Amino acid sequence: MVPTHQSSPHDLVIALAGNPNTGKSTIFNSLTGLKQHTGNWPGKTVINARGRFRHQDKNFTLIDLPGTYSLFASSVEEEAARDFICFGQPHATVVVLDATCLERNLNLALQIIEITNKVVICVNLIDEAKRKNISVDLAKLSGILGVPVVGTNARDGAGLVELKDALLKVAAGDIAVTPLKVTYDNNIEKAVELLEPAVGKLTGGRISARWISLRLLDGDKSLWEALNHYLGFDLIKSGELDDLLYAAKNLIHSADNDIRDVMVESIVNLAENTFFESAACQTKQHNALDRKLDSVLTSKSLGIPIMLALLGVIFWITIKGANIPSSALASGFDYLENLLAGWFMSWNSPAWLQGILVQGVYKTLAWVVSVMLPPMAIFFPLFTLLEDLGYLPRVAFNLDNFFKKACAHGKQVLTMCMGFGCNAAGITVCRIIDSPRERLIATITNNFVPCNGRFPTLIAITSVFIACNTGAFASIGAALSILAVVVLGAALTLLISRLLSKTILKGLPSSFTLELPPYRKPQIGRVIVRSIFDRTLFVLARAVSVAAPAGAVIWLMANITIGGASILNHCAGFLDPFARLLGLDGFILMAFILGLPANEIVIPILIMSYMSKGAMLEPGSLEAMRQLFIDNGWTWLTAVCTMLFVLNHWPCATTLLTIWKETQSLKWTLISFLVPTITGIVICFTVTQLAGLLGLA
Repeated sequence: MVPTHQSSPHDLVIALAGNPNTGKSTIFNSLTGLKQHTGNWPGKTVINARGRFRHQDKNFTLIDLPGTYSLFASSVEEEAARDFICFGQPHATVVVLDATCLERNLNLALQIIEITNKVVICVNLIDEAKRKNISVDLAKLSGILGVPVVGTNARDGAGLVELKDALLKVAAGDIAVTPLKVTYDNNIEKAVELLEPAVGKLTGGRISARWISLRLLDGDKSLWEALNHYLGFDLIKSGELDDLLYAAKNLIHSADNDIRDVMVESIVNLAENTFFESAACQTKQHNALDRKLDSVLTSKSLGIPIMLALLGVIFWITIKGANIPSSALASGFDYLENLLAGWFMSWNSPAWLQGILVQGVYKTLAWVVSVMLPPMAIFFPLFTLLEDLGYLPRVAFNLDNFFKKACAHGKQVLTMCMGFGCNAAGITVCRIIDSPRERLIATITNNFVPCNGRFPTLIAITSVFIACNTGAFASIGAALSILAVVVLGAALTLLISRLLSKTILKGLPSSFTLELPPYRKPQIGRVIVRSIFDRTLFVLARAVSVAAPAGAVIWLMANITIGGASILNHCAGFLDPFARLLGLDGFILMAFILGLPANEIVIPILIMSYMSKGAMLEPGSLEAMRQLFIDNGWTWLTAVCTMLFVLNHWPCATTLLTIWKETQSLKWTLISFLVPTITGIVICFTVTQLAGLLGLA
């Protein structure tokens, strides 16, 4: 079974390979026109993305392989990239290199041209190299490597036509390609010469016999399994190579690990020599500015305080800037509500129909849009800006040591960062963690990071309740409150990760190699468009799709009475005794339960529940919301416990479904539900009881 690429049989299939942070996904988007998310940090491309483009009357299918530093298959990404290049039968492979880190990137290029001669080298980020006084002689590099080399600046579209031309020629076999041969020491070369004829006979020329021989020598067992899986034969179990392999290894007199080290050293040395022959740096301090910034942003004393300060500034700008557009939207929705009510009256519609559609569905949607849209439209572009600048890998670097102490994997930091956007997305990104144990820890604890569906709720509560008494500093107080919640979430992630690693998921943390990419000038326009369409509108659409039916259901529950009380009141009354122990009330707890489909609708449900006739107050009226909460018995303790429960409760339905799909286990899905829920109950109960003992309630 060969890896499928789901293309037309007449398409030319192109594999797109490269290190993380080389602009590979940007090239993919520029060629195919697809809006795949591009981020300046490792671990974004976890699965093979596919896209199509046309050039000179030929159709191409482009496969975006996971970003990887080598093909020695020590990670899931490396195995995925290696297997597609080896067994996916692409007509050509593009290897994307970063012109500012050419020496390091050449290692992967040299490994790929050992496998296939259908290679085009794309030296990307030529503009940044020029800015850093790095010049690359593309013609000379092409002559050394023996394959076409094209320079590009993918973000501006420069060089992409030339790249397509080169791909067409290589894929169609219109040019002769003679890749550079990596030469190893004499003993390894003699061993390869001994194995290669027999391997070529067994594989039937379907894959490079020299490359397979090298992998047999270094003991790459994952490749043996791949050969059996994709090509249907096992070079080891068949026994046909036993004697030859034994004799070949005796020529080297080294263990498998030592053989691989020798091979890697040969590739690294060749990459260095190739770089020095084809590139020049006018100054040896071309990355001096990056190093100076990193000395501050990743230092032990300043790294984390700066990180918290930046996050706090983002929260402050979000809260401060959302007030005016929220009010404007609220006024517009209020005007439309009067029109809708007038239309229903002119049509002589039943009162219950008007209640469900206007007081239930419409007002819920109006509140969701007017309160959620402005903060999301500000927060996500700002957060994406940090990502585009290359700052998020520095966050991972700063927190890596903490995760190591928690016996978790350093890559869990990256899954947390994705969780800020969406916990379901954060669960999916957990695939970048190779260890099943550590992947489960990251999956179970991802919900402690507040996602974009919970931020509007946190912002609303802090704006109308927590920071209401700070006067001119209200927005600063609200931002600090949210920042404290985020820090608490990170601390709980570490604590629960350690508890899991010492109990049901025992084990030691794996090693983690993290590359700090160069700082890059962000593309403001693209950042805004991407964050608005990929994140803000996506989340808003999901909230609206869930809030509309929820609004109708809540209105019915609030207006259908049994025994003189509404169904809503009956449910809240049943939950109230337990909720009081947690510093909440029955209506708050019920709002969280009914908000299982999406965290975005918790506050709208709560407001509708508090309204005497099951209808919402005017959308965006924060002062009216504050008064409504106070009238229903809210104190500062209620607000604090509600924020704590927002941070610590069950994942939304989408996230739970994602967990089940990723783990294929009802057991781990249930544990992922129970761990944050029990944590939230314990924390809220403890805070409430302490406040009572201290007389602060």
